[in-house]
Amino acid sequence: MSELAKIEIITGMSKLSNLKKALSKVGVRGITVMQVLGCGVEKGNQEFEVDENEVMELLPKQQINLVVEKSKVNKIVELVKQELYTGHIGDGKIFVYDIENVIRVRTGDEGIDAL
Repeated sequence: MSELAKIEIITGMSKLSNLKKALSKVGVRGITVMQVLGCGVEKGNQEFEVDENEVMELLPKQQINLVVEKSKVNKIVELVKQELYTGHIGDGKIFVYDIENVIRVRTGDEGIDAL
């Protein structure tokens, strides 16, 4: 069984700065951030045509990815929930995945040592 997990966070564009500060305080050393478009229960103003009969409304979001030791997942997820929560639609989603391995190309380090 893997000792690593990937946490994927999708949230609004304005949440990144506070989230980075909070993650840093609990020892997260690296994150990847992407700007994405997504839809959920909220309404957006950017449109992507799925087919001629249906239009999907998309909103700009941030996707934040981090890989951590599994022993830290619950603490980090709770912290992220606290940072993102407003009680309104669009607070975000958190996904947690098992990671089989991580390899740092420069050094050849693997697993936790590669983080």
